Amino acid sequence: MEQVNIAGKRSGEGFVVHKDTLVDGLARAQAERVVLFNDEITLGRKGFLAYLRTLAGNIVKVVPASDNASGKQVVAKGVRVICGNHQSYLPDLAWIVEKTPLTFNTIRVSPSNAVTPNLGSAELAEVLSKVVPFASTEEARPILQTIRFFQKDGKLTLTGADGYVLAEAVLDLEAGEGEALIYASELKALIPALRKARRVKVGFDQQANDKGEMLNKYLVIDTELVRYKLRSQDGNYPDYWKVFPGEFTAEASFDAREVIRASRNLLSFWYDDSTKPLYRALTLTVGEGKVVIQAKEDRGKAVIEADTSGQGEIAVSGKYLLQTLKTCGGIVNLQMNTAKAPMLFSSNGLRCLVMPILITEQPSAKAKAEAKAEAEPKAKQARGKKPKAVAEAEAIVKAKAKGKKATANKSAGKPEPVAVA
Repeated sequence: MEQVNIAGKRSGEGFVVHKDTLVDGLARAQAERVVLFNDEITLGRKGFLAYLRTLAGNIVKVVPASDNASGKQVVAKGVRVICGNHQSYLPDLAWIVEKTPLTFNTIRVSPSNAVTPNLGSAELAEVLSKVVPFASTEEARPILQTIRFFQKDGKLTLTGADGYVLAEAVLDLEAGEGEALIYASELKALIPALRKARRVKVGFDQQANDKGEMLNKYLVIDTELVRYKLRSQDGNYPDYWKVFPGEFTAEASFDAREVIRASRNLLSFWYDDSTKPLYRALTLTVGEGKVVIQAKEDRGKAVIEADTSGQGEIAVSGKYLLQTLKTCGGIVNLQMNTAKAPMLFSSNGLRCLVMPILITEQPSAKAKAEAKAEAEPKAKQARGKKPKAVAEAEAIVKAKAKGKKATANKSAGKPEPVAVA
């Protein structure tokens, strides 16, 4: 449930506010149904917002429909809107259709709305824009579809992961503790509204039953216009920190833009397989003041100058490499251990963990050409010789034929003398 907080005046059961303030608040809201007058009237947010934008006046008055409306209008519940010389009646459930999501926001009007910020709105929006894309989109992995908010020891940690890549950002926040798992899809729609906000306060809330048993947990984000109350999903986020390597054997600092440009060129090379270009593997070799990026089978490589220590080699999916470097931006620090351990990218408080891929060693194009050249003469020579078994069989046949011919010749010669007794 969201709450649009408007500075204005109460007017009986209705309210009077500045039209632009009400429009701005509804534009930043995410829920699709607006609830008015203690849940008595419900309007479609987008339709109500579009209607308010067409009004020419500056001050708008919204009250329940009164008895002095026309007879037909009194029968059904509704809202009377007055703005300048304009008056109109909006029936209950206006702009609500069957497919309108069951998400609700209420409008709260008070003389002033004071929000004591504990976080920068632009800072929170920027961090969310970096972490949200790393969440999984697979329906079979609902927990990984969420972003983990965790507050402890004056720090707020946001984490998103899909099982292959992970992003973690840490923000300074006042003392307190709390945890919530919020769907990335909900937060993605919230980012533009946070960019427009001037004050933001982040906290956690929970709902319990009469026995004190906790029913639901919430992440609460207060701004000067809208209070967003996002329900946490049930479940436990994986212990991802156990995957971080304890030590590293190679490290490099480089400009992310140079590596992105070089990687895109290498991934665009022609290959004789069905793998999509972004999912092809790239091998990163760190050492001697450079990072060498190489495509498979020696089909191309790029050398990037870098500050390095140690030496190491690892293979990574082009898609995950580009996603991570684009998210980090600027100067990125890469740390690696073995070819089978995750690699760690970090920049300005953001850490990204990327799982490597294992490549089966294949002969290079040059090696294939040399092997083919070496095999051709042997093949030609072999074509001129008969198989050993065939040669032996032919020799036996020839020998037998020669023996028969000698016997026949002997029988055809002069008769030998016979002794007479």
